[in-house]
Amino acid sequence: MLESDTLKILQEALRKLDAGFLSLPEFAAAATDSQKISEVLTSTAVRLRDNYPYFHPLYAGQMLKPPHPVARLAYALALWINPNNHALDGGRASSAMEKEAVAEIAAMFDWDTHLGHLCGGGTMANLEALWVAGQLAPGKTILASEQAHYTHQRISRVLQLPCETVRCDARGRMDVDALRARLARGDVGTVVATMGTTATGSVDPLAEILPLRQKYGFRIHADAAYGGYFRLAGNLAEETRGNFGQIQHADSIVIDPHKHGLQPYGCGCVLFRDPAVGRLYKHDSPYTYFSSTELHLGEISLECSRPGAAAVALWATQRLLPLQKHGEFANSLERCREAALMFHQRLAQDGRFLTPFAPELDIVVFAPRAANVEEASVLTRKIFQAAARRDLHLAVAEIPVAFFGGRWERDKQDRFGLACLRTVLMKPEHLDWLDRIWAILDQATQECMGR
Repeated sequence: MLESDTLKILQEALRKLDAGFLSLPEFAAAATDSQKISEVLTSTAVRLRDNYPYFHPLYAGQMLKPPHPVARLAYALALWINPNNHALDGGRASSAMEKEAVAEIAAMFDWDTHLGHLCGGGTMANLEALWVAGQLAPGKTILASEQAHYTHQRISRVLQLPCETVRCDARGRMDVDALRARLARGDVGTVVATMGTTATGSVDPLAEILPLRQKYGFRIHADAAYGGYFRLAGNLAEETRGNFGQIQHADSIVIDPHKHGLQPYGCGCVLFRDPAVGRLYKHDSPYTYFSSTELHLGEISLECSRPGAAAVALWATQRLLPLQKHGEFANSLERCREAALMFHQRLAQDGRFLTPFAPELDIVVFAPRAANVEEASVLTRKIFQAAARRDLHLAVAEIPVAFFGGRWERDKQDRFGLACLRTVLMKPEHLDWLDRIWAILDQATQECMGR
């Protein structure tokens, strides 16, 4: 079931790589005990079987998307060199590939000029964006919605910057009226617009947030770690498409190629619209930056050593699947979005389930109907377990009851949060497997609720 035919391609590529060093004196690496390596690797494979089948379409729980085969192969190929993209002499080719790949991501957001680089993931990328924001507006408050990723509050504590949350509307998006009221009180340095929350896939109304910047003078950071690539999708709702269409006006953007970008973990990316913020990173490392007068990636990054293999994998993937609207990569995102819409429609037509709102991206949340919130939460966990026994792996997410818009009378809302079932239909194959997924969910629901 695990794809392995492409390993032959890796062997051919390795021979091509090796040929580039034939001018060196002959060198024999230290002998390895192939038998012992085989034994250890076999036991490693056995241990790794203790995992959910993240690669399979029946896994729709967390944001785990398998890397594209070309990304796996390019990453593995680079490991024979093991480049370090901190300094150019540690990763000459891979540093150039990183700059090219990052420029292509920036171009996806219509940025011809930018400052940016890869990093370990969205957390580190958001850390850098908020660190720059704090350097430019020392001590000022960072605002993010109640549904923004928890990393913003945690990072703010690390940076010793005040951070506050802004309430959400009934669709899980930042409430602009609440934002406006908080901005009027002053002392706000940055507003984080989440372009695809990790709970429900909701997209903050960036088009409405942008006009407030001129009046109140704050930076806008677009946390598009999950949803950023959907800027290429052609089947978004008009409002969602309009908000993604304004993302180029943000001051900084974070996107995670290790989510929808088909990359191995960890591969995040942070971008700044104004390259001049690079001055904030300035430091000296005379024993590291001696090989070139060209800008080293370590001079614009808080991280030091970084895997060049991640850049090689991303570069190769974007050669095969360019970041273009109407292209193969964009089409795969549209299939994920279509799967989510079809799944939501089935849920809405089935009297056993409640859905708070239609998905904006490819995440769908829903809950079983019940007399009260507590009972619905209990049923959610029962269905989750019954589905898992049938090899359908979903997730459970705590969602504010308010998102369900008065589906329960006030005295029936015995919990603030409702435990919902959550599907992340981020594999294009989910569209083909939707009937199978629905059939298993139906069986699990019958077991727990009856008809």
